[in-house]
Amino acid sequence: MTSELGPTKRTKISRGKSHAQSDRAILAQVLGEGLIAHVGYQAGSHPVVLPMAYAFDLNGPDIDGTLYLHGSVAAMMLRHPQERQLCATITLLDGLVAARSGFEHSMNYRTAVIIGSARLVTSESERLLALDLIVDQMIPGRATTLRPATRKELSATAVIALPLHEASVKISADGPEEDEPSDIAAGTWGGHIPLRFRADAVVTDTANDAEVPSHIVERVTHLS
Repeated sequence: MTSELGPTKRTKISRGKSHAQSDRAILAQVLGEGLIAHVGYQAGSHPVVLPMAYAFDLNGPDIDGTLYLHGSVAAMMLRHPQERQLCATITLLDGLVAARSGFEHSMNYRTAVIIGSARLVTSESERLLALDLIVDQMIPGRATTLRPATRKELSATAVIALPLHEASVKISADGPEEDEPSDIAAGTWGGHIPLRFRADAVVTDTANDAEVPSHIVERVTHLS
C-alpha cells in the first residue's frame, strides 16, 4: 500500500486545493471515525445515491486496501458490481462557519471520496471477515460477542469490495474567510460553531435482563 494519495483524473481536487490531503493515514482516520458511506451509481436512466454502513481494511486484497459494503442480494447495486462504477463518500461534519457575508458562509468538515469498480466478494472467509468488520465499524469489539451468521442470513446478503486506490481527502477546519475589509469594519459577528457526534445514555432492550457489556460502555464513553 502506498503512503501517498496519488490523484487520478477522477480524484484530482480542482476546487479548494488548500484543503486537499495527500497522506493515506488521514484517509484511514476519516474512514475510521465515519459510520455512513453515501454510495452513488448509475441505475439505468438515472443516478442513485444510497446511505450504507461500511467497513475498511487497509491490508485488504484490493489495490491500496479495501472498502466493504453490504446489502440484500436483490439490491441492484450489489448485482454484477463490476459492471458499474461506484463513488463512495464519507463525511464528518465538524462545524458551521458564520462569516460576515452570506457568500462566505461555509462548514468545517473532513471528507473522503473513493471511486472505482467494485467486485462481488465470493470467498466465504472474506465475506465473514467483511461482515464482522462492518459490525465492528459501528461498535468495536461487538462481532466476537455474537453468534455466527446462519446460512440463510449469508445467502440473503451480498458483500462488495471497492479498492481504496482512487481516493481523495479534504479537510476544512478554518474560521470565516473575509474577502472584503468593509465586511469586518461593519461590525457583524463572525466565527464558527463547533459540532461533534455524541452518544446519549444506553437504552437496554427489555427482551432479557442482560447486563450492558463493556464494549458498549466503551463505545458510549468514546462518543460522549
